[in-house]
Amino acid sequence: MTIAVFLGSLLAAMALGVPIAFSLLLCGAALMVHLDMFDAQILAQNVIEGSNSFPLLAVPFFMLAGEVMNTGGLSRRIVDFAMALVGHIRGGLGYVTIVAACLLSALSGSAVADAAALTALLLPMMVKAGHDKARSGGLIAACGVIGPIIPPSIGFVIFGVAANVSISKLFLAGIFPGIILAAGLWATWWWLTRREVLTPPARKSTAEVLAALRSAGWALMLPLIILVGLRMGVFTPTEAAVVAAVYALFVAGVIYRELSWAQLFHVFQTAAKTTAVIMFLVAAAMVSAWLITVANLPSQVVSLLEPLLSSPTLLLLAIMVLCMIVGTAMDMTPTILILTPVLMPIVKAAGIDPVYFGVLFIINNSIGLVTPPVGTVLNVVAGVGRMRMDEVTRGVMPFMAVQFIVMFLMVLFPSLVMVPARWFY
Repeated sequence: MTIAVFLGSLLAAMALGVPIAFSLLLCGAALMVHLDMFDAQILAQNVIEGSNSFPLLAVPFFMLAGEVMNTGGLSRRIVDFAMALVGHIRGGLGYVTIVAACLLSALSGSAVADAAALTALLLPMMVKAGHDKARSGGLIAACGVIGPIIPPSIGFVIFGVAANVSISKLFLAGIFPGIILAAGLWATWWWLTRREVLTPPARKSTAEVLAALRSAGWALMLPLIILVGLRMGVFTPTEAAVVAAVYALFVAGVIYRELSWAQLFHVFQTAAKTTAVIMFLVAAAMVSAWLITVANLPSQVVSLLEPLLSSPTLLLLAIMVLCMIVGTAMDMTPTILILTPVLMPIVKAAGIDPVYFGVLFIINNSIGLVTPPVGTVLNVVAGVGRMRMDEVTRGVMPFMAVQFIVMFLMVLFPSLVMVPARWFY
């Protein structure tokens, strides 16, 4: 009955068009009434405590770093460097998009920010070169999925807080899976464009490649600083976010001098608005998470899935399919906040490594950003690229299918995630 009240109240509120954060609060209130313990003071207290978390300070700073990079010229220089490296290959602009996405992912950790930057910079160039606009937009959207996987990652921060899992380990475990996803996109783009008869730009000389590297060098130093700092224990993920934001501000304002005071105000404003949305979601979700624990809901779910506990692979496959379905209708952050308190006891009961599960869970939710009809990244690409939603959806389908295949391969072969992760540890 408790499960029915939880799901029924949440889905009913969402069906009525209530914003997800308020739907979570209504769901929490419904659970309190069902448990005969309704108290507005407890509700308010859990909302406040939900956002009162030191690790969550990483969210506003990573958001700020991403905004500064897009406005201050760091993203553009990374795209220019990728162009100098692989732009001359047949279909080279697609490969430029993939390389640039990996580099940008190591800077901001936000799929929306990366997708917006890549769409504005590369989509007009790809269309001008003769590539199909829908396919190009689809590739850019699919590349945005890499953002929350290669560290730093806002998704890993939120999952780590909700699941009480080491964020540093999640960051380091996400590196190789992100690269595998990029390789899958590379192979898909090659297959789709192998028959295109387009003249790629001339190969850049070594001097031009080195010049592009020098120009992007300050930007490329940031992921190195973050990864080495985390690996050597110099700073925590939260402190890494502060380092990223301060470094990006310094490079954009002092080195590149492309960030004016007027732009700086707009950057802070945009980052603050996005952070407010995320933090309110987290605070509202913590009410439901607390009540889920009080109602002993996880143990009820564990008993329902008890036949699958003896087969971790089969259990993971079932969870991944569930997340795929949820991802078509819900954004990444609320999905993490709603499902994590329910799924983590099941994962622990089955003896699955929480870090391994976290990587798969975030990959699945990241792909959910490009699954219609909600697909936040699809909306961003369509808006920035001035395309119809159905065009972007049609273009992203083959890339999304390959990403799901890669994800299920990681379910069947856990060593693809855990062996490189242990090396990075």
